Amino acid sequence: MSEVFERYERQYCELSSNLSKKCTSATLLDGERKKQKISEIKTGIDDAESLIRKMDLEARSLQPNVKAVLLVKLREYKSDLNNLKSEIKRIASSNLNQAARDELLEAGMADTLTVSADQRARLLMSTERLDKSSDRIRESRKTMLETEDLGVSILQDLHQQRQSLLHADNTLHGVDDNTSRSKKIVTNMSRRMSRNKWIIGAIITVLVLAIALILYFKLSK
Repeated sequence: MSEVFERYERQYCELSSNLSKKCTSATLLDGERKKQKISEIKTGIDDAESLIRKMDLEARSLQPNVKAVLLVKLREYKSDLNNLKSEIKRIASSNLNQAARDELLEAGMADTLTVSADQRARLLMSTERLDKSSDRIRESRKTMLETEDLGVSILQDLHQQRQSLLHADNTLHGVDDNTSRSKKIVTNMSRRMSRNKWIIGAIITVLVLAIALILYFKLSK
């Protein structure tokens, strides 16, 4: 797992959570305060897009098995960011009911339990969306850890295979040395046999000559 990617990921998760809270609070405002909040949210969305681009670049520079897991997580983050964009567009284009605005202004409790049923529903939806995002992140982390365990297992198998190959190579070197020694022994034996053949041939020749001389002298008498 890339430490750089994890750093960007933490920054994005914190930023996404803050943007969701700001979207919820923006629905309770109007006028200049609402415009200012929307501007802050848009700036945050730009920062979130920048973080996603950085995560994408970092993920694509990693090994294929790790990259595949991280790209799945990125798709989830991109979907989450698209939902935030849709939410801010809806907030920017919507107009709160004037009576509800007056009631909120009079009460002076924009962030209290006096929110309308529709606003509470949106808050619940935002919370549910964050919970789902957290679940997806946990699942992605689980998949990533399983992939890392698989990678470690494969590396261990490769190490064992390398050791086996090195042992086999050493064995082959030993066999080659034995073969070389055997070849030398056979060569020496062959030379000795050739030398012995010449010696035996010479002895036989001498014996034949001796017998021939003996017969010659006997016959000449």
